[in-house]
Amino acid sequence: MPDPEGLKAEAIAEIDSISKKLVEISDRIHANPEVGHQEYATSKLLSDELERAGFKVERKVCGLATAFKAAMSGRAGGPTVALLAEMDALAGIGHGCGHNIIGTASLGAALALRKIMPKINGNLVVYGTPAEEGGVENAGGKVIMASEIAKADVAMMVHPSNRTVVEATHIAREALEFEFFGKAAHAGGSPYEGVNALNAVIHFFTLVDSLRQHVKSDVRIHGIITEGGDATNVVPEHAVAKMYVRAAEKEYMKEVVGKVKKCAEGAAIATGTTMKVRNYANTLENTVSNQALAEAMKKNWEKIGVKVEQREREGGGGSSDIGNVSQVIPAIHPYIAIGPETMPSHSTEFVKAAASDQGHRALINAAKGLAMTSIDVFTNPELLGKIKQEFRKYKEEGKK
Repeated sequence: MPDPEGLKAEAIAEIDSISKKLVEISDRIHANPEVGHQEYATSKLLSDELERAGFKVERKVCGLATAFKAAMSGRAGGPTVALLAEMDALAGIGHGCGHNIIGTASLGAALALRKIMPKINGNLVVYGTPAEEGGVENAGGKVIMASEIAKADVAMMVHPSNRTVVEATHIAREALEFEFFGKAAHAGGSPYEGVNALNAVIHFFTLVDSLRQHVKSDVRIHGIITEGGDATNVVPEHAVAKMYVRAAEKEYMKEVVGKVKKCAEGAAIATGTTMKVRNYANTLENTVSNQALAEAMKKNWEKIGVKVEQREREGGGGSSDIGNVSQVIPAIHPYIAIGPETMPSHSTEFVKAAASDQGHRALINAAKGLAMTSIDVFTNPELLGKIKQEFRKYKEEGKK
């Protein structure tokens, strides 16, 4: 059995030796942001690097144009570790969630591990996972890829943030689009001949606001009006709203979704419009952070001088498709700070931080943490047993 600490020292040294290259790749992705399912250049950049390093690369995995799988085997037997590489940016803002760091950190860990895989029993897989952000059609690449990723024993990634924590919480999310159809008419000359679809949307939002006091405190309902008419002197015959419904657990989220749909139906009845609703992104499940795996990451980060805070504060309202992965295999989604705690995500301030000196340091530390924790999984059967036992217990208890 190889010495785990010696292997970790080798991995750290390799990441240090390629740190300039990793920063350049991250900054290149940052300077050329691509929204979900359009990460063509980013996907090619990351997968080409892995292919040149000796990984066997498959592209267009699970029918997704920008998804990829890069695999390398060590000695026969042993577990399979999956490193997840998010790639997409936010429309109009760029890398305000730091996915340039996520993808490059997983790449860096993989490049370091490739040199020690001949000494290890197991397999390493990097998945390029598109469209994590919910602003595009069919968002949630990991939802579509979950059964493929579940072929691994564990899955890991590191997300930039304003704090460094190893146990993330995400809540379930449904993404809905509501369309209302009315009848156009001259708004000044003959408004009585029209049926106002925009009024239906406005009443819909009012009804949703009335609903808020009658749902549990973990629920988040928020939306935008994407279409509301074309001219002020024409009664709008078509109006569209997009709405997120979130809750800590999927089953209660579904219950709230039913209530929100009733609000839309009521608004349509009241205004004489017709309405249809559809899911425009994949359903996200709540994230279950595997504590045994997260504790291994924490210890490794602390070994290299990364200060880890206590468990993430409860009550967070964010969602991620890593939740769907965490429901099928043990997974972690630690956060690493790239700026002050006052810095909000999905902001221009976060965009700047994702290519800052602190962002670059976080990238290198994220890569090291992933590589070191992968080595633990490969070389420590007792740890792997605890990870799997914890996951089995969760599934047996039926906490979904």
